[in-house]
Amino acid sequence: MSEDVELVMAVVRREKVGDVKAALSEVGAPSLTVTEVSGRGSQPAKTEQWRGEEYTVDLHEKAKIECVVADVPTSDVVAAICDAAHTGEKGDGKVFVLPVSHAVQIRTGKEGPEAV
Repeated sequence: MSEDVELVMAVVRREKVGDVKAALSEVGAPSLTVTEVSGRGSQPAKTEQWRGEEYTVDLHEKAKIECVVADVPTSDVVAAICDAAHTGEKGDGKVFVLPVSHAVQIRTGKEGPEAV
């Protein structure tokens, strides 16, 4: 399969999903998958209280956005995500780009970039 198909995966703040979705639509990449995830990186842990007991929250709730790109330049998709998700604070997230070795559209049987 062609190397033109890539998976752009981003982990961002949950409140930024709407902005990222709109930005992806503007650059012509409206298809995406969003999953609620939790994790930790450079964002500091928080100490909270519940029923008088202190506990530490070090896994922060995030959204993982996945977008398979074939017809739109990957750099445009990455830039759109970065611009839309940016707050300038720790915990803004990360973007990863991975090659897709094979893709098949289940309904039609199309393969490669045509499946995307």
